Amino acid sequence: MLFQNFAGNGEVKRQLSLAFDEGRFPHAVILEGPPGTGKRTLARLLAQAAVCTGAERPCGSCPGCVKAKAGSHPDIYTASGGTAARSFHVEAIRFLRSDAYIRPNEAPCKVYLLFQAQTMSEQAQNALLKILEEPPAQALFILTCVSASALLPTVRSRAQVFTLGPVSEQEAVEAVTAQLPGIDRAAVESAARQWGGNIGQMLESLQDSRLNAALEYVPKIAHALTAPDEMELLAVTAPLIRDKDLLRAVLDRLVGLFRDACVIRAGGSALGGESAAQELAATLTRDKLMALVTETVTARENVERNANAALLVTAYCARLRRAAGR
Repeated sequence: MLFQNFAGNGEVKRQLSLAFDEGRFPHAVILEGPPGTGKRTLARLLAQAAVCTGAERPCGSCPGCVKAKAGSHPDIYTASGGTAARSFHVEAIRFLRSDAYIRPNEAPCKVYLLFQAQTMSEQAQNALLKILEEPPAQALFILTCVSASALLPTVRSRAQVFTLGPVSEQEAVEAVTAQLPGIDRAAVESAARQWGGNIGQMLESLQDSRLNAALEYVPKIAHALTAPDEMELLAVTAPLIRDKDLLRAVLDRLVGLFRDACVIRAGGSALGGESAAQELAATLTRDKLMALVTETVTARENVERNANAALLVTAYCARLRRAAGR
């Protein structure tokens, strides 16, 4: 099996390729891993290979591959949950159960891609279990989730689990550079450090101007946090009052920064390896760094409660300075 442009995860690719090429691919697989590690990309690649009619699969050029890449293959069915728990409803699984026993339209088999499987309701999982217990010979089920532990043990036991993770920073840089022709390589290298080789997160941040802006704010806030003049932190954060989406993005990044600093302070090495985290770890105690995490998580929750932005940011700055002992 070919894995065009799918970086890293060599052992997972080796196992999948061997099973596929030897005709012993399991009827159900679970691809687990953090957001951005390529679960959907790999799932679609496996689906494409399953409907491919070329000599080497997926060949990328046969009618099956062309339709699969376009999202129009009649034998590939996709369903997904939302971001909320139990948002993957049983109705989608009921359709799958009625459809899976019907012969494929064109391909040798039907493929069912079930994304965000961790959001399946218990009712939906039990409905899926019934078909996994006696799967049709011509059906392949591919589930993606953050962690297979979020699924019922009975569902997990009837599928083979493969765990995906971030790749090396160098592999991530090469993969993202290939997907975004013309992008500044220095920006990609910075994103690789920031996200620890998580290609999905890198692509999102490099293509989202708000996330890029958030990344610029984070080291400035970290520096102002320990500056002698308390007004410096207020000045740096003032623009966030007018842009609540940017405020959310900055707070999300700050949680990561402060956690990285905690890890470094405890003697570990943070994925991002940012100098701002290293400087904070050298300046503040672990208790103070943990307090910064707590205050930032609380501020992030308050944003979702529609708190007054000016009051929220001002109070947050005061609490950060207090938590840092300034």
